[in-house]
Amino acid sequence: MKIPFFNYQKLYVKNKEAIEEAFFSVMERGAFILQSDLEDFESALAKYTGAQYALGVANGTDALWLSMLAAGLKSGDEVLMPSHTYIATPGAARFIGLNPVLVECGADHLMDPNDLQKQITNRTKAIIPVQLNGRTCNMADIINFSNENDLLIIEDAAQGIGSKFNNQMAGTFGIAGTYSFYPAKTLGCYGDGGAVVTNDTKIADAIYELRDHGRAKNGDYNRWGINSRLDNIQAAILLSKLKTLDDEISRRREIANRYINGLGDIADLTLPPSPNDNENYFDTFQNFEIESGKRDKLKIYLSNQGIGTIVQWGGKAVHQIKCLGFDIHLPFTDKVFQRCLLLPMNTTLSDDEINYVIENIRSFYKFN
Repeated sequence: MKIPFFNYQKLYVKNKEAIEEAFFSVMERGAFILQSDLEDFESALAKYTGAQYALGVANGTDALWLSMLAAGLKSGDEVLMPSHTYIATPGAARFIGLNPVLVECGADHLMDPNDLQKQITNRTKAIIPVQLNGRTCNMADIINFSNENDLLIIEDAAQGIGSKFNNQMAGTFGIAGTYSFYPAKTLGCYGDGGAVVTNDTKIADAIYELRDHGRAKNGDYNRWGINSRLDNIQAAILLSKLKTLDDEISRRREIANRYINGLGDIADLTLPPSPNDNENYFDTFQNFEIESGKRDKLKIYLSNQGIGTIVQWGGKAVHQIKCLGFDIHLPFTDKVFQRCLLLPMNTTLSDDEINYVIENIRSFYKFN
């Protein structure tokens, strides 16, 4: 059996009819940029997340730096973020002159609120929690810390849509939250796409203008801006897929349960919390990130059995990327990156395929 880590072609086939209906509707109307499909998607996304405003942008990275800019962060300001994240998170900050300050992840691989105090300085102005792998951080502790230190919160929820902490959705805890719609995401389009959600009218107005060359709703230009518009074809596809997002999440949670039930007795493995492990969390399992003391051997073994796995971020946390110049010691994150591995996790997978992954992991541990 061949099981790629992610089967992009199969993703299209799975949703072929709805995708083509959305695509041809846009094409026949010639409605490509800033048209009703985008407005309808933004309204639906705001309703789904519980935010007052949602604004589509070209990608998740733009969503981040535009949010920081709209929030009034200025060159030289420091922003706290976990090192266990994609390079886009600190990269977005650096792009507008901010200084990303990296903190530890915890046992759940998300930002460790206990490490924030160690990294704060008088230049710290914001916290960027990363809602990773379809799990929302312990936002209660992060919000308490931000309130005590007068810091803004801007969420990188690129992997977090649909996930919740204390029944509140990822992306809605801070002054702004950002999403990526990269094709492999839980809610993915067929190219690049992103969005910002917020309850702050000033932030929403600023993002609206910044994404379209500084142009306001009345057509006047109020500031310098760029071209970061979510095109209508992608918006129409996302609107179609948003209607079945809860079903997608339900299936991911079923797959996670199957992995946990099948692998939970292997002492060397550390698995994510099960879907019903803690009522404070509702996890969507964008990824299924495990830890193994024999990670590299396991990865090779599974590859030889036709099973694709990856170590997230190319195998390095941000502080481990030498050319970026970080000089910080994060021992827990270092340990995680010696052990972490992503198993196949998406809704194109059949039960037989998941069982095949489980059987081969168990087979590996019989002899290793």
